[in-house]
Amino acid sequence: MKVSVLQHAPETHLPTRPGDPTPTFRNLDPLMHPFSRARERTRALNAAKMERMFAKPFIDSLEGHIDAVEVLARLPDSLTTIASGSWDGGILVHNLSTREQIVKLPQAHKGKVSGLCFATNERLLSCGVDRNVKLWNVGGDVSDIPLNVFPGKYAFNSIDHHGSDPLFATASNLVQIWDETKSAPISDLTFPTSSETITAVRFNLSESSVLASIGSDRTFTLYDIRTGKAERRVIMQMQSNALAWSPTFPTTVLLASEDHNLYTFDVRHLTTPSHIYKAHVAAVMSCDWSPTGLEFVSGGWDRTVRIWKEGQGHTPEVYHTKRMQRVSSSIFSADARFVITGSDDGNVRIWKAKAHDKLGVITARERAAIEYRESLKQRWKMDAEVNKVTRTRHLPKAVYKAGKLKHTMLEAQRVKDERRRKHTRAGETNPKPERKKVVIAEQT
Repeated sequence: MKVSVLQHAPETHLPTRPGDPTPTFRNLDPLMHPFSRARERTRALNAAKMERMFAKPFIDSLEGHIDAVEVLARLPDSLTTIASGSWDGGILVHNLSTREQIVKLPQAHKGKVSGLCFATNERLLSCGVDRNVKLWNVGGDVSDIPLNVFPGKYAFNSIDHHGSDPLFATASNLVQIWDETKSAPISDLTFPTSSETITAVRFNLSESSVLASIGSDRTFTLYDIRTGKAERRVIMQMQSNALAWSPTFPTTVLLASEDHNLYTFDVRHLTTPSHIYKAHVAAVMSCDWSPTGLEFVSGGWDRTVRIWKEGQGHTPEVYHTKRMQRVSSSIFSADARFVITGSDDGNVRIWKAKAHDKLGVITARERAAIEYRESLKQRWKMDAEVNKVTRTRHLPKAVYKAGKLKHTMLEAQRVKDERRRKHTRAGETNPKPERKKVVIAEQT
């Protein structure tokens, strides 16, 4: 009697080389797996819920200041070193990894410290309302005595250092360029018809001869230090409180505005912003780009910190604590994993850039599971329930009520405009896009 048996070659079920994965055989016919989509959706929903369950963004608070923290600065070539300046006139340099104070300058300025930036060779530039710019050594032999003092005529509001040359720019009633080896400014860049107080100034990160500033008369101005004059200026609907250049797109600048919004502009087309970011319910006081250029952080008068994805103007990540007051400064760490904020309660706080990130060593198996859950959420993001869990954030009661009131006011204004157009002659008043209302005029 002849018996037929099934035979399988063992080599088809073994890795071809040592270390290769074991071959697997699956029938991908959807008719053979009628419940696979339902199971995958359940996994995606569970992944979204787990993200919110493990969202614990706050890490630690760096103490030491006795008054509001006005400014923060990051050492460009370091992952761990940041500096903070306060209204009490003190400057502290912190190490983020050990959470300790490296340098303490308790009486750096008389009055508040209004600007900080790092120069080359671990030196720190600071300015204040005492009309002085001071250069400090914060690496090696640290001293309470500044290396150099640059006296000015007006109270300084902001400072920024050139990318490669020993130059720095200050903002007061004028925009001035200084040389580290000279005690007087080498040029004034103020616009001929300008009469505002300059509140912030920043060098472009790629084209370092280009400089941008914002003023109290609602202006945003571009300068070129090679020509020594202002090149372009736009007058906006509301005053801007902070600006930041994108690290990956040299022509993109971010503005934090008094009208609760943030705007990104392409400096080649200043008539309209490229994006509008709406979520704050009070003035936005600070902003900073992530080193990757894919995200940015903002701090507001509404006592919240928001982390935005570039190009996505709604539903940002929201951080808040019960004791945190108005956030006047916010920056990303150099590795884009952490956010540092300074507020009116005198604390410098460290947050995770992604609230659900796991700190410490992650095994290969954990990393694979995290990536799988992220891919599931991305694939099922259009599902209503998954999307609701992903985007829902808890807000303080005051912020939530202010948001509802703001929505009601904007809706009332929209209805009023519609009724006005309805009762005027056809063609006399056309609806104006929101982006067209931001810039009032441009001057060249």
